Amino acid sequence: PPNYLSPPRNRPEGKVLETVGVFEAPKQHGKYETGQLFLHSVFGYRGIVLFPWQARLYDRDVASPVTEKSENATGHGSKEVKGKTHTYYQVLIDARDCPHISQRSQTEAVTFLANHDDSRALYAIPGLDYVSHEDILPYSSTDQVPIQHELFERFLMYDQAKVPPFVARDTLCAWQEKNHPWLELSDVHRETTENIRVTVIPFYMGMREAQNSHVYWWRYCIRLENLDSEVVQLRERHWRIFSLSGTLETVRGRGVVGREPVLSKEQPAFQYSSHVSLQASSGHMWGTFRFERPDGSHFDVRIPPFSLESNKDEKTPPSGLHW
Repeated sequence: PPNYLSPPRNRPEGKVLETVGVFEAPKQHGKYETGQLFLHSVFGYRGIVLFPWQARLYDRDVASPVTEKSENATGHGSKEVKGKTHTYYQVLIDARDCPHISQRSQTEAVTFLANHDDSRALYAIPGLDYVSHEDILPYSSTDQVPIQHELFERFLMYDQAKVPPFVARDTLCAWQEKNHPWLELSDVHRETTENIRVTVIPFYMGMREAQNSHVYWWRYCIRLENLDSEVVQLRERHWRIFSLSGTLETVRGRGVVGREPVLSKEQPAFQYSSHVSLQASSGHMWGTFRFERPDGSHFDVRIPPFSLESNKDEKTPPSGLHW
């Protein structure tokens, strides 16, 4: 019999979960197409695939055959990490599920630099996310509008002759083409320390002129996952930011984005995004997160080093949703 799925949400006792669709077998090979409905395997929200990206995944837990120590740009000895191609997806999150995941994941992670003169102005498009291929639990639905999001019907239309039956409108293709440099996910960095896996995805956001100098902006999305059953809590962050202009900045602070998330077996992951600006067209970031165990002891989790690169072929500033 088909196994029906329902959004995993905390419901009052006695309430029956409504059926939202039928699970399909996850793809072992190939990628999901635009219009694929899915449940997020970590955060449990309903979503739909807008388009796939091919990313280079640098996984520091997978040692390369060459393990000689080499000095890297972050100044400490490190094994060479070779990137392997991995599929990620730009997706829309169902607005009905946003309140239920907001404690675990920011639903306004995709931000743009505003076009006007205020060089610090950012604006966000709510309900967009980047998910890796293995995050996706695909399902099908007979509902013609299965995802509630203000962009759903602007970007996709129902076509029962197609599989999946939601196809990209011209507006989605135009939006992707126009904002490609600011949406593109090219590098993903991952490292695990004491069963806490840190995944970092940097995005270039563009350059702005301020006080006769150029300021380059990046967004970086971070996911923390507890692969163990022990409960831990994030207490501090410690960043080092190296700019090609020669400056090295140290940033320490409590928690992340004003939170000190607890990672437990029931809620093993936390995802957020933040921003950094440099007065140079490239740089590097790395650092540690300090976690606390239930017995009060602390341990540091490495944030894998990642480079901040600007897009050399920049032609137009990011334009978000204005066609």
